[in-house]
Amino acid sequence: MAVKKREKDLTLLQKMYIPEIVKGLSLTMHNMFKPKFTMKYPEEKFIPPASYRGRPVLVMEENGEERCVACGLCSRVCPALAIEVQAAETEREKERYPVKFEINMLRCIFCGFCEEVCPEEAIVMSKDYELAFSRREDAIYGKDKLLTPVVQLKDRIEFLRSYK
Repeated sequence: MAVKKREKDLTLLQKMYIPEIVKGLSLTMHNMFKPKFTMKYPEEKFIPPASYRGRPVLVMEENGEERCVACGLCSRVCPALAIEVQAAETEREKERYPVKFEINMLRCIFCGFCEEVCPEEAIVMSKDYELAFSRREDAIYGKDKLLTPVVQLKDRIEFLRSYK
């Protein structure tokens, strides 16, 4: 037994899709005359808000010491396996510090998990968004490129504290 499919009775305009075409053209015309929000980069720089997640950096205290205690939580939580930490013992107040702390910026996906898991607020996402490398070796950031004074990261740290 054959089943007949009954088509809707469409008008000629509906069969030609003219109402949909008119709707699409009107939306295009509406958006065409709105003001543009394009920045003339690099002449105009983007100033990100405190919630922006740029490249991860290590916080350096005002006395020149790093906050990191080399617990390794950031390297364990990193889904891209971009962070490598090696710890060593010290005689100072904190018992450990990172001898080696490297982030492979080619692997980093800027998820912010490392920042969230850090118990010392030692690694935070900065406002840096300009990352360009000519060689793969340049993309591996060691402590020399990662250590950033706490004064430069003040607004991000305050944002994190208000968020928690």
